[in-house]
Amino acid sequence: MLPAQPDTLPDAPGLRQSAAVFAALGDETRLRLVAALCAGGAMSIAQLTAGSAMTRQAVTKHLQVLAQAGLVRDSRAGRERLWQFEPGQLDAARRSLEAIGRQWEFALGKLKLAVEGEH
Repeated sequence: MLPAQPDTLPDAPGLRQSAAVFAALGDETRLRLVAALCAGGAMSIAQLTAGSAMTRQAVTKHLQVLAQAGLVRDSRAGRERLWQFEPGQLDAARRSLEAIGRQWEFALGKLKLAVEGEH
């Protein structure tokens, strides 16, 4: 029996934003920064570079890429800028992957039926 036709994929802007999320997370340093912000909450550049050989300027550039993808945001706390993780875009990207997975399962189901029908 063929599985039900899956939902359609997200619209082009949704896929474009998901692609930006995956591109931003495709860098190991940025992935580590997101993991640190998820585990530690809002953090300053000084906190994010503590114990690391990475410069504050390099971390700032990586955070800007993450911010452009909608994964982090900054706020002022006195003289400091605090960065924190924003889950919304990551959740949207996850939903895009799930929709692609459902499409893939549907296509495999159709292929299986076609192959089994030939025998």
